[in-house]
Amino acid sequence: MRVMLVGSGELSRELVLAFQRLGAFVIAVDRYADAPAHDAADEALVVKMTDPEEFADAIARVRPDYVVVDTNAVAIDALRTAAESGSTQVVPGVHATQLSLDREGMRRLAADDLGLPTAPFWFAGSVAELAAVVEHAGFPMVVKPVVGVPGQGLSVLLRPEDVEPAWQRAVDAGGRVPHNRVLAETVVEIDYAVTLLTVSTEGPAGPALHFCEPIGHRQLDGDVLESWQPQPMSEAALGAAKSVAARIVRALGGRGVFGVELLVRGDEVYFSDVSVRPYDSGLVTLRTQRLSEFELHARAVLGLPVDTIMISPGAAEVTYADEADGRPTPRPESAAVLAEVLTVPESDVRLFGSHEGAPRLRLGLALATAADVTTARDRVWQASATLRRLWQ
Repeated sequence: MRVMLVGSGELSRELVLAFQRLGAFVIAVDRYADAPAHDAADEALVVKMTDPEEFADAIARVRPDYVVVDTNAVAIDALRTAAESGSTQVVPGVHATQLSLDREGMRRLAADDLGLPTAPFWFAGSVAELAAVVEHAGFPMVVKPVVGVPGQGLSVLLRPEDVEPAWQRAVDAGGRVPHNRVLAETVVEIDYAVTLLTVSTEGPAGPALHFCEPIGHRQLDGDVLESWQPQPMSEAALGAAKSVAARIVRALGGRGVFGVELLVRGDEVYFSDVSVRPYDSGLVTLRTQRLSEFELHARAVLGLPVDTIMISPGAAEVTYADEADGRPTPRPESAAVLAEVLTVPESDVRLFGSHEGAPRLRLGLALATAADVTTARDRVWQASATLRRLWQ
């Protein structure tokens, strides 16, 4: 089985290994040489993935069984041509990939076509339009880019002087996919936010959806993302969450792991966003589940059986740096710091390399498990605080 992995960042390395363990030959593609996943892949290609002709030519030369999209910078027309040829399968699917690059289209699908509950929202194409939306809707408001993974480029507006910085942060978050529109939505009073990882598969019995235990998460000043699994939910809220996730994933089509972002208040559940590939809030599954989000994605792509068994409560923290500030140099005493991190019971760590073009650089990941979520979160706070000393 030949898998062409489009996008070769740090998380793509995990996907490469997951596919290889299942016997696949992986060709990792990115726009520059020595991308993080290139070293792990069986073959590496440097291709301008946003150029329809160059990208289509690369697919034709490689002749993969599967084209797996793991980036926000890709030419949709080339993917559509490959899918229509009948010789390769595009995952998660052309429609899902296209909407993953268009938060406006995704939100309109969810709210207008499917009737899913969402916070009141508007779109703006300039600072002036955003200011007019804020004047109409009032504070506080959340502003997000129309391009990018959930959580990146997000701002909370509390006063008029927040409008222009929020606009700039959102349009910059697209990285190599320039855009000049933002999503603005009213802040809904919630109890917590969750990611419901939903695995869409196609087997002998037909299409099926599988749900992981809900993952709670929160962003700390934009520099740290904390997540934990499971997030306690009422039976009614969990049922509503699965219903919302199932409807949006079925509407998107395709197969693989979909990270459905939801806002929860009591038993009420609001749709917020969806990622069509494994991403940061699901990294906790590297330790909490029998199969991580990357292994689930690989199995779903290849048409193999999956399970979403959680083997232990756990927590994770990802530490970031702004691309504009450059990647901090680890301190000389890094070995001693890592040794101290790993003295935390049931802890683990990942250190990340560079990835060009990412608006937010991942520096490191701390993980911890325990008999309960509270203890796991305490452990990961301790491990992550120590780990951050590498760059301070």
